[in-house]
Amino acid sequence: MAKRDFYETLGVAKNASDDELKKAYRKLAMKWHPDRNPGNKDAEEKFKAAKEAYEVLSDPQKRGAYDRYGHAGVDPNAAGMGGGAGGAAFSDAFGDIFGEIFGGARRGGGGGPQVYRGADLKYAMEVTLEQAANGLETEIRVPSWESCDVCAGTGAKPGTSPTSCRTCGGAGAVRMQQGFFSVQQTCPTCHGSGQEIKDPCTPCRGEGRVRKNKTLQVKIPAGIDDGMRIRSSGNGEPGVNGGPSGDLFVEIHLKPHNIFQRESDDLHCELTIPFTKAALGGDIQVPTLSGKAEITIPDGTQSGKTFRLRGKGIKGVRAGYPGDLYCHVVVETPVRLTEEQKDILRQFEQSLGEGGDRHSPQSKSWTDRVKAFFS
Repeated sequence: MAKRDFYETLGVAKNASDDELKKAYRKLAMKWHPDRNPGNKDAEEKFKAAKEAYEVLSDPQKRGAYDRYGHAGVDPNAAGMGGGAGGAAFSDAFGDIFGEIFGGARRGGGGGPQVYRGADLKYAMEVTLEQAANGLETEIRVPSWESCDVCAGTGAKPGTSPTSCRTCGGAGAVRMQQGFFSVQQTCPTCHGSGQEIKDPCTPCRGEGRVRKNKTLQVKIPAGIDDGMRIRSSGNGEPGVNGGPSGDLFVEIHLKPHNIFQRESDDLHCELTIPFTKAALGGDIQVPTLSGKAEITIPDGTQSGKTFRLRGKGIKGVRAGYPGDLYCHVVVETPVRLTEEQKDILRQFEQSLGEGGDRHSPQSKSWTDRVKAFFS
């Protein structure tokens, strides 16, 4: 089967620059890498094709031969394919891709040990509904690492010093052969530091740092909701070998409220009223986060009726206006009645019966539906 044109394989024009070639190869290699597509033979073949195309086009001599003679100009059986400047270019490109697939490490300046970004930390913080609605500034204590005072951060016992790693020679990484390509891995002996500590410092156990707590100021914005996170840059775990520190994420959790339930920017509450108020109607005060409000209960109000108070909810962190407060009516049936109260209710019930179905339309509708069901 005829080979596909190398430029077409990478999806670039024939006058593509070195940077365009590298960018195109990186994109394809990230997509079709066998470790990202285990067991996918088609992906493996596409990865090999992109690899071969970039190996040729990244070498000026091979690219010139390919442009003049096509695949025959770079056939190793016909003209040999010795390594050139393109070999280094391919190695650099592949090293970048391998780092993106398998981790965030990079090499220090001058080919030194591996440099790693510190891990992110998460802090769970409980706040009340009022605090979430109005915002607050507070202090939190989080675990952190500080340089060991005894060894001055070297990790070695005072009077001694670290030595260059015997496995990687101080590079912090070793190159391993895996199948049809070679990859660079963090040194298993020094774990990327490039150094070995034969006589570790006792307080820090050779790590060069000790764990301590630190106090941070945290500003909670008004309107924050349950599950939202606040990012504090650089307050996570410190980096390794001079790498940048990670971030701290403060995750907000709302404490249960004894009156309100929050739903996005809206609030909900149960409004319990006596059955006399439901029957006769009248004004009643209800609580809100900003004080009291008054609503009018119409006579004949039933359980389940909802009253909406506009703008009495919470103004979310990204909202232009506050949500609403929904009051859900619950009519309370009186309990532990005296005999006198029961007699009064019996007389009242009798008077309702004398008035026909007009006093209890829902009961009449329910009775009719039950009769129809059984008939």
